[in-house]
Amino acid sequence: MHQASGKSLTGFILALTTAVLWGMLPIALKVVLTELSANTITWVRFLVAAIFVVLVLWKQQNLPKLGKLKGKARTLMLIAVVGLLSNYILYLMGLNLLTAETAQVVIQLAPFLMMLGGIFIFRERLLLWQKIGAATLVAGLLLFFNDRLLLLVTELGQDSFGILLVIIAAFTWAAYALAQKQLLMHFNSQQIMAFIYVAGALCFLPVIDIAPVFELSLLHWALLLFCCLNTIVAYGAFAEALEHWEASKVSAVLAITPLLTILFANLAAWLWPEAPKPEALNLLAILGAVLVVCGSAVTALAPVLKQWRQERAAA
Repeated sequence: MHQASGKSLTGFILALTTAVLWGMLPIALKVVLTELSANTITWVRFLVAAIFVVLVLWKQQNLPKLGKLKGKARTLMLIAVVGLLSNYILYLMGLNLLTAETAQVVIQLAPFLMMLGGIFIFRERLLLWQKIGAATLVAGLLLFFNDRLLLLVTELGQDSFGILLVIIAAFTWAAYALAQKQLLMHFNSQQIMAFIYVAGALCFLPVIDIAPVFELSLLHWALLLFCCLNTIVAYGAFAEALEHWEASKVSAVLAITPLLTILFANLAAWLWPEAPKPEALNLLAILGAVLVVCGSAVTALAPVLKQWRQERAAA
């Protein structure tokens, strides 16, 4: 089993960097979506990431061997590729119909669904604190949508369809994450991402509209570049954080991402009047967002709490 280096401060800074970048991402994507289709944005992000990761692996003389991609590994890779490609496009399609804040809160279902997958597929046990965290997360989602809950259930409008797309995106991300976990027995994480990024660049190529890319303003070019670099840097910081800090603690820091998105959305609207308008949240919705964050964090930290109690009892 992998053991963290114990450099807690380094791990915390890297995890916080990932949370900040992921908190900014939907706001930048929301602006770029006014000029480019979801398919085109996804293709550009996969292409840039594929070129970067393949060059890094080539320089390290560590490119994945296609001969190892057979049997169970091939099936798992197919699930991982389809899962992450679907997540990228479905999340963008949902984001196009929602505010950045709403999309970021709903996508918090993804790690929760991954936890459920670990229980049913890998026979992991659900701890008491994880049950409490899951219940808190669900309660938080209901509170977040308190003023729209009846409309979301009774009328399939733009918001309802957007939320449905993001929920499906959360399921596909969980499928990707669970498949990647098993694929680590055959390839390292960079090699897996190389397969996925190259597959994404190839799969989305026939459905892109390239002409608008050359007509982008300097601002939209800068935001598109930010989205591409965000993919590379955020996932790189996330992987490096896991080298120095326990996965549960990293996940707990990442749980604050929705709150950062709400903060950055309001900050962007204040600094730049042409930015997408932030969502007007009532007190119950704000409380709901906080509960979603707390529920996600408690679910992630539950194994650490259990270990701490066992060590305290043994002492």
